[in-house]
Amino acid sequence: MKKALSVISAIALLATSMAATGCGKKDDEGNSSSGSGSSSSSSSSSSSSSGKKETINLWTFTDEVPKMIDKYMETHPDFAAKYEVVPTIIPTTDGNYQPALDKALQAGGKDAPDFFCAEAAFVLKYTQGDMASYAAPYKELGIDIDKAIADADIAKYSVEIGTNPSGDVVGLGYQATGGAFIYRRSIAKDTFGSDDPAKVAEKIGAGTGKWDKFFEAAEELKAKGYAIVSGDGDIWHAVENSSDKGWIVDDKLTIDTKREEFLDLSKKLKDNNYHNDTEDWSEAWKADMRDEGEKKVLGFYGPAWLINYTLADNCGGSKAGEGTYGDWGVCEPNVGFFWGGTWLIANKDSQKKEAVGELINWITLDCTKDGLQYMWANGTLNGEGGTKDCVASGTVMAMSDGSLDFLGGQNMFDVFVPANQFANGKNLTQYDEKINQKWRGQVRQYTGDKKSRDAAIKDFKQEVADELDIK
Repeated sequence: MKKALSVISAIALLATSMAATGCGKKDDEGNSSSGSGSSSSSSSSSSSSSGKKETINLWTFTDEVPKMIDKYMETHPDFAAKYEVVPTIIPTTDGNYQPALDKALQAGGKDAPDFFCAEAAFVLKYTQGDMASYAAPYKELGIDIDKAIADADIAKYSVEIGTNPSGDVVGLGYQATGGAFIYRRSIAKDTFGSDDPAKVAEKIGAGTGKWDKFFEAAEELKAKGYAIVSGDGDIWHAVENSSDKGWIVDDKLTIDTKREEFLDLSKKLKDNNYHNDTEDWSEAWKADMRDEGEKKVLGFYGPAWLINYTLADNCGGSKAGEGTYGDWGVCEPNVGFFWGGTWLIANKDSQKKEAVGELINWITLDCTKDGLQYMWANGTLNGEGGTKDCVASGTVMAMSDGSLDFLGGQNMFDVFVPANQFANGKNLTQYDEKINQKWRGQVRQYTGDKKSRDAAIKDFKQEVADELDIK
């Protein structure tokens, strides 16, 4: 889920991807590697000189899933003796991934993906939209899917997103991305008199589905010189993914009342100086995570990955007492939502469905201590002491320890497991990535007093009509 991906030459990427080999990329430490050639990964380098191994083609946009496959190969030597998994990695930077993936699926043949990854911003295209016909139902992969989902206690929203129009599950995620409110303990103590998660949750109106208490808390914080959030983007995902309707209903552009209200919520934040007016993913936004912004910020709305891969990376330290490390807590949000996630989808034309099914099952559904879910939840995927994450399986998280030093020792699973149950997976469309950008842009035009509310809505509708021919 890391947003900061290494930028690679688009020409080289697309040329390589069409050959279905691993694209040149940089790993998390910035070291160069090539997905299928010189990589040290077991799945990539296990090619047999005799040529007897069968190749499984994986397409993805980060090295996250290939590293999971490495672990599977390491722990399942019989599988590794028979198969090699060749990853093609094309970052979503500049929109390169989807066109290349679509072309490879449509072309078919031995170089086509056997399975591939799709993130929340565009997953519906491959599970329910224009490219859904290429997705194989999990039941065709040798997975007893209904029983497996029940046993693993997979959040409803994740299943809804991965279910095709015929009612078959064709994709599941490996992360749980239900959202919570992640807050600064010291600021909560100074303003509310307590940093207890229950107290902070009460202050922001946890479980109400409304923003009234949130703005009351914002006023209290303002009186102390604090901002409640960094920018309006910090509440957008809660608004977007708690809405009752998606952007498109019956092939027509629809602005859900909750999403339209974002105009007013954003305006209220800005006019009352309740935030630092940053844009999410900007350097100013990240600076607020380590107290380098205009005002100190109470919190951010997000899933566990925002803690592990964004807040932790930008807090200014790596242990308690450094930067804001250890001064964080997490509580139930006022509005239930999810944000992000990656789904695994098998190609219906793959000749290796059973093998692909074994990999997908191990990554998304295996509830044993030998499965990816348990190792990732407990930070043992690459040995003891790794990053703990919220995983798709509620069963696994219930038997795992989500305590983090970053959160002052708090067990984040106590908050994130129930958070997953409040998320709604029925308000997405395959065009969300593009439409969201246009909406957010028009909202900023309105809150910046560059155009009226009505004009912002009108211009938004026109932009969508011009680019997507949706009215």
